[in-house]
Amino acid sequence: MNPPRLTICCLLTLLLAGPLAALTPVRLTCEWLEQPLLVETATPCLGWELALGQSGSRQSAYQVLVAASPEEIAAFQTQEATPAAKGASTDKQLLWWNSGKVLSDQSQQVPYAGSNRLAGTTYYWTVRVWDENGKVSDWAPVHRFDRAPAPSVMTASWIGALTKAQANLPQGRDWHGPSFKQPKVKAAFEAINPLALRSIQLRKSFHLSQRPTKAMLYVSALGHGEVTLNGNRVGDAQFEPLWSDYDKTVYYSAYDLTGQLKPGEQVLGVLLGNGFYNSVGNRYRKLWVSFGPPTLFLQLHLTYADGSQSIIRSDESWHYALSPITFNDIFGGEDYDATLEQPGWDRPGFVPDSCWQPVVIQEAPKGQLTPSLAPPVKVMDNYPVQQLKRIKHGVYLLDMGQNLSGFPAIRVKGPKGAVVKLVVGELLSGDTAVSQKRSGGPHYYSYTLRGEGEESWQPRFSYYGYRFIQLEGADFLTPEPGSDLPVVTAVTSRFIHNSTYETGRFACSNNLFNQVYGLIHMAVKSNFQAVFTDCPHREKLGWLEQNHLNGPALFMTYDLAPVTPKMVRDMVDAQRPNGLIPSIAPEYVVFDRDFSDSPEWGVAGVMVPWLYYTHYGDIRMLEQAYPMMKRYVDYLGSCSKDGIVSHGLGDWYDYGPHAAGYSKNTPIALSATAHYYLGLTYVAKTAKLLGHKADAASYKALATAVKKAYNKTFFNPETNQYATGSQYANAVSIYLDLVPAKKRAAVLANLVANIKQNGYRLTTGDVGNRYLFMTLAENGLNDLMYTMQNHTDVPGYGYQVAYGVTTLTEQWDPKRGNSWNHFMLGQIDEWFYRSLAGLKPDPNRPGFQHFLVEPQPAGDLTWVEASYQSPYGLIDLRWERNDQRFQLDLQVPANCTARVKLPVSGKPVFTEGSAATITRSGLELGPGFHQLYIEYPLSLKH
Repeated sequence: MNPPRLTICCLLTLLLAGPLAALTPVRLTCEWLEQPLLVETATPCLGWELALGQSGSRQSAYQVLVAASPEEIAAFQTQEATPAAKGASTDKQLLWWNSGKVLSDQSQQVPYAGSNRLAGTTYYWTVRVWDENGKVSDWAPVHRFDRAPAPSVMTASWIGALTKAQANLPQGRDWHGPSFKQPKVKAAFEAINPLALRSIQLRKSFHLSQRPTKAMLYVSALGHGEVTLNGNRVGDAQFEPLWSDYDKTVYYSAYDLTGQLKPGEQVLGVLLGNGFYNSVGNRYRKLWVSFGPPTLFLQLHLTYADGSQSIIRSDESWHYALSPITFNDIFGGEDYDATLEQPGWDRPGFVPDSCWQPVVIQEAPKGQLTPSLAPPVKVMDNYPVQQLKRIKHGVYLLDMGQNLSGFPAIRVKGPKGAVVKLVVGELLSGDTAVSQKRSGGPHYYSYTLRGEGEESWQPRFSYYGYRFIQLEGADFLTPEPGSDLPVVTAVTSRFIHNSTYETGRFACSNNLFNQVYGLIHMAVKSNFQAVFTDCPHREKLGWLEQNHLNGPALFMTYDLAPVTPKMVRDMVDAQRPNGLIPSIAPEYVVFDRDFSDSPEWGVAGVMVPWLYYTHYGDIRMLEQAYPMMKRYVDYLGSCSKDGIVSHGLGDWYDYGPHAAGYSKNTPIALSATAHYYLGLTYVAKTAKLLGHKADAASYKALATAVKKAYNKTFFNPETNQYATGSQYANAVSIYLDLVPAKKRAAVLANLVANIKQNGYRLTTGDVGNRYLFMTLAENGLNDLMYTMQNHTDVPGYGYQVAYGVTTLTEQWDPKRGNSWNHFMLGQIDEWFYRSLAGLKPDPNRPGFQHFLVEPQPAGDLTWVEASYQSPYGLIDLRWERNDQRFQLDLQVPANCTARVKLPVSGKPVFTEGSAATITRSGLELGPGFHQLYIEYPLSLKH
């Protein structure tokens, strides 16, 4: 009988054609973005991916060129390539930076080290690389990045219809829930100047005598705005600028308008809406908050051929009028009256009438005017009507087939003054009407027709989470006999979410798991706006726990490199003077204590910067966030008694016969203290990494003391249980390494016993899910985890699939929950990526230039595939198995290595080929395509 044999076939796929093609730099980025227009730092980091060549697969050196124009780069390249031209000029005359040939495999986070140019300058750059055999690549196509203008240059006025004093808007962030019913609150909001709530349109006409060679527009329109130039929309972002705490940070955006201006009259138009900057609507409201009436800051920087410059600013020369948007609120919806339109108002040749008034100079927001680098929210997909039901004359129920975040767009024709109303929601009342009972209402959109042919319209400044649309006041598609109602000829759901790249993908042989992945993915996208929200309708708030508890999967599935700096800044801005990081950021409303101060939420301020470092290897985030991280764990320490922290929400929405909400299965103090310990542990790690030796020692010692107190308070050494012995109590203790080493196996056995006693079903909630799932996965219990998830009963993801929802819901049983579009329970995605696929970052070498592949087959799975667009290129893997063979196909990007650990142990290993190195911890694989297979009768029920 032949012994079991592991055969490894390492096959390098040659991605580039041509004889001995070299490595090729592709996807050039600056500060993790392709051609950004608002780089703040004078020393930004550059990066590039590498496409594999035939002559080599690893970078041995690079050369970066930076200049004022593509032409100057080309001139230098010609000079270098033409011996006769050498000496005609020097690179210092042509270039701002020539790195020279740098012997390094570094292809990300290469700091610009050239001459310091003025803020607002455009830089052009390119790179070439040498492979390990010394073969040099061609130069990459020239890219650009722009420095943001210096703050001293940003001198425009904030303008609008009225001042804050004239608006009479209530101040503060305590307006929510029961306070709305108080007479003094009602009186305060009734005293608001109605003009402060209206959308306005602003215009500025100016004349150009020559065509500019460069035109850069910088704009902040609060709450949100749309800009036009000569009647043409500038950009395609929605809800811009991104939400922030406007008392701390106010974002502005940049647009390159070069080529869109010519001599003659030019008109800038801006439409303003309220957003979270001024959310005081009188329909549905989760909260009321106002930082002031709608306001505009704008600068158009023009450069001419002779080097002269001019700036068009928002100032007292602008005029405003009421817009056709008669109501807009981030929570309540939007109304539009097309009979109030003024055709051509934002185009040359328009003659304003008496309804156009001079703007007033307003008080500037308190927050610092800050360049916005994070990707904007956009319309990312469209969904047509899937099913139609006529309720009665003029009322139709439309099923769009997908729950999402967004708004409807319509085409309609009919008489002037007719009103079409669209009520949206994710639930139905019976089968005849949209219900907003659980998601917050009333929220609706209305459109008043102008009566001129077919009209198109969509809201601009409000959105909602919905699947169904109740269309009122119109016929649909064709007029009914004898009807005088307008006819809606088309309805589309616009799916809006953050426009950052999707970087991850997962699929497997279990279709239920694929459907679960899809549910979570759609819920995440629906809640990926300016922040990660809890839900896209009822609250739209940035609850922080999901950012770190779901973080490992979020960082795999989406490109969060340009997003995380804003996430962290939101938390820095929200941090209180005493160090508390509140549970939501931006903190538009101050909730009661446990809802504003729960350690499981606040510790995101520690964990999110660390997740960013782990995935991108960029230590600057930890350097910037470290003061916040320290202050937060110090705050928790000030709340502790003998090392125990006792406040918060605990394992929110844990499962059981009780009503969902506060943790019921596990003491809140156990959960709070465990996360205090988690925060201390990672602050100590960060301090060590940053070279703060005294801090590192201090926080490590404090973590040790808290661990001791935790075990003294919650661990029963006789029963080997933590507190109540709940799944969460034991799992979080194991996962965070709080269990004494000698007791670990016994506590794990108790956890397994509890799962079996509960019929192989979970009892954890929002917080506990991740710790339960990953504790099982990391302790050889993947089959148990598989059994827990591979069913269609409550509690479990499969029940939601069977029930027919299209996004993950707030509770395991959708019938019992409120929101049907929540991703907080979606922690299983981490198990999909890191355990079933086995793809994860190397904690000792952050950034994915070296990564781990450790697949853990489970249950009756016969194949799994996953991919991740890492900072260095695409990682793609697939494993398959049957009774005779386990096979892994793996694509390792150029300039990267992977350590592969196969799901067998103690077997002889033989290699064929030369691309693999066998080490004690696994197989080290270099760049290229690899196929690894085991010829062995591996049981599907191993």
